[in-house]
Amino acid sequence: LGAGAPRPGTMDKKNLFLALTLSMIVLFGWQIYMDWLYPPVEEQARETVAGAPADPDVPRPDLAMGADVAAPSGAAPTELQSRAEILAKTERIAIDAPRVRGSINLTGGRIDDIVLVDYRETVEPDSEEIHLLSPQGAPNPYFAEFGWVDDAGRQYGGADDRWQSNSTALGSAAPVRLTWESDNGLVFRREIAIDANYMFTITDRVENRGTAPVTLFPYGRVRRVGTPETLGFYILHEGPLGVFDGTLDEDGTLAEVDYDDLQEDGRIEHTSTGGWIGITDKYWLAAVIPDQREEVQSRFLYSSGGGDTYQTDYLGAAKALPVGGQISYSARLFAGAKEARLMDNYRDELGIARFDLAIDFGWFFYITKPIFYALLFFTDILDNFGLAILALTVLIKLAFFPLANKSYTSMSRMKALQPQMTELRERYPDDKQKMQQELMALYKREKVNPVSGCLPIALQIPVFFALYKVLFVTIEMRHAPFYGWIRDLSAPDPTTIFNLFGLIPWDPPWSFALGVWPLIMGATMFLQQKMNPQPADPIQAKMFMLMPVFFIFILAGFPAGLVIYWAWNNILSVAQQYVIMRRMGVPIGGKAAPVATATAAGAAKGAGARPGNSAGKKPAAAKGNSAGRSAKKGPRKTSTARRKKGPPRRRGGSGNGASKRDAAQ
Repeated sequence: LGAGAPRPGTMDKKNLFLALTLSMIVLFGWQIYMDWLYPPVEEQARETVAGAPADPDVPRPDLAMGADVAAPSGAAPTELQSRAEILAKTERIAIDAPRVRGSINLTGGRIDDIVLVDYRETVEPDSEEIHLLSPQGAPNPYFAEFGWVDDAGRQYGGADDRWQSNSTALGSAAPVRLTWESDNGLVFRREIAIDANYMFTITDRVENRGTAPVTLFPYGRVRRVGTPETLGFYILHEGPLGVFDGTLDEDGTLAEVDYDDLQEDGRIEHTSTGGWIGITDKYWLAAVIPDQREEVQSRFLYSSGGGDTYQTDYLGAAKALPVGGQISYSARLFAGAKEARLMDNYRDELGIARFDLAIDFGWFFYITKPIFYALLFFTDILDNFGLAILALTVLIKLAFFPLANKSYTSMSRMKALQPQMTELRERYPDDKQKMQQELMALYKREKVNPVSGCLPIALQIPVFFALYKVLFVTIEMRHAPFYGWIRDLSAPDPTTIFNLFGLIPWDPPWSFALGVWPLIMGATMFLQQKMNPQPADPIQAKMFMLMPVFFIFILAGFPAGLVIYWAWNNILSVAQQYVIMRRMGVPIGGKAAPVATATAAGAAKGAGARPGNSAGKKPAAAKGNSAGRSAKKGPRKTSTARRKKGPPRRRGGSGNGASKRDAAQ
């Protein structure tokens, strides 16, 4: 090298620092951009829609399966009114059930006022309760309706028709009965019941007191005005969905339609036996459920007149009603929280096909759902979801203990070979291919798998993703507290180091929220890496040591329960690896010296080692072989290095200084 040439490794260090700088710019720049593009939900103004159509077209046999949708009927409201004003000016039947409050509008018989008393908007106990359904004319109308249509498309018992009631309140043990009579002699009687949770049962009976027979079709629909705010995460579906071709004996097929896709298509239709159809949010669902034994025509509809309007509905099979005759039909409405055990019970006890799929456990539900139920099991015992996560982590570690134990044993043996790997790197500094060949030969001689360290991480990936999915989609994890400052395991750690964990009165952007638990996770990850064998390339070693820093920033925005799981898993892994390394005699931390290996033993025997001398005197042919050195010293300098630094080596007796140094080493 010339006098002005850079030393070896200088350019590698510059490239390393440049790569780190660019990575940090991309990481922080992207988060700042996302903060600007998608501010937190609580900072966004909730969309309100005025002038929305009063009544989008109900399912009609003359329009079903292919015909164009007629213009909406009814007059549009001229101005938007508050929810309280709308409720006060309409005649209603109160809903007073254990988990639901609200009311039923006697005009149209609509179920359009549902409040979930067990859930609130935030973790604060005095925050507002969840308002699931809202009446027409209020901001963001969202309601369910049931009724009948004849073969000419006339609607009975819905929209503007006013029902009479024998009661003023609906309770879980007190159903209400409604009556309405049409101008052509049809008498409609409806019984509405609600169970102790969120399931309504609507039973309609129609009597023909007129002079002509008619054919009626039962229908049910869920209608939503205004496109709601969605999280936009690919792992979660929010919007219209349903199960079709589902019967009491068959599972059926789940269909999920995004809001923007429905805006493009306008109309999506299905013909099936049984099933259900509705609109889902992250935690809440409103779905109409027809008779599971009859064929129905189901639709997803979108209209932009007066505001984005989304509708999911079904149209039942034709029922002939002769003069003096009677017909009946029973349907259900679910309007509430998507609790896993509750959805499973409705699926099994009421025979609603695949109703549990309303909770988006994803394609890997065979992993996510068992993990979720394991968490529920431990929560029932420990009475805390955070402790349940810790217990589940221990259970998972026990399940994978044999594989992880084998992996950590192999990693400890690799750490013992670290001095020999270092010597190979020094011996072939300019011949990477030769160094790799010698390195692979060393692994083969010592029966060490260099990719063994990937196994624990590979085992964690599906569990990590499944737990993330569970924390993200299940309402049971919503607002579930841990200890200390963690009041919601499904939300990120609320603390941040940038305001000294609350000591400075400043609220930094969420992208800079490096909380206590992410820092604990990073510390445990750093400790685990220090115990692992380091890469032979020093640049790679530095990059690996920076991985905990990247993971701190990446996981800072993840649910706190997931970060707690990762940190606790790292602690258990460190403890397991520590025990294995102590058992094998591998030093913890620092530069490891090799344990007695097959290569070292063979070299010592060939050199004529005396008992008690681990290395013996190395013959000239074996010079440079690290296996002949003591297992407790670092790599010995080569003869070339000694000739450069010391005086010329003299041949001769025991007074030779170099020989004394060799003997001392």
